[in-house]
Amino acid sequence: MPRFFRLPLRLLSMVLVSLLLLPACETSKRSFPEFGTPPSDNPEEDAARRRRTEGNTKLVAWASTKNENVEYVVPRAQLATEFIRQFGDGTVVDRITIRKVQDTPQDKAVYYLVGLGLRNGMFQAMAIPLQTSSDNSLYMTSNASRYIITSVGCTMCFFEFENSQITGTSCAENNGGGRCDLRVENGNTFFVRQ
Repeated sequence: MPRFFRLPLRLLSMVLVSLLLLPACETSKRSFPEFGTPPSDNPEEDAARRRRTEGNTKLVAWASTKNENVEYVVPRAQLATEFIRQFGDGTVVDRITIRKVQDTPQDKAVYYLVGLGLRNGMFQAMAIPLQTSSDNSLYMTSNASRYIITSVGCTMCFFEFENSQITGTSCAENNGGGRCDLRVENGNTFFVRQ
């Protein structure tokens, strides 16, 4: 073989060997997530972890200090949809209100977001306590309990309060045999991030 061809052939073979060996060396370093723990192999676990750590509160409304008015930040229609989802049993919620509870004017007011509706013709209600900030903004937290009333033979049920906390229920017209059952469930998934 002439000497003229040996030099390019050697250069070509060195380039090919280099290209074959280059992928064997890792030239890039994997990055770590900026916040939290690295993702797992289970996407559902990752989503659950994000829901627990991301935004546990949401601004719902502002309360006026001069009068008893409340200005809703989240539309009532969206709140009704979320209440229906929270009930999860076919209850249709058609009324949303924020109830201020205060035993005496000197006591700190406690606000409850309340959804009222019907399931199979029977009254149902759910109340979730709201957190109040210094500027009278009302926030819902994901760890706030849900107070749920189920009516059995009552046309309307009411929450009973003591020291601004829900302690029981009462039936609007107790014609004998009617009752309002109260159950308390921990936490809520009102504003879960998708």
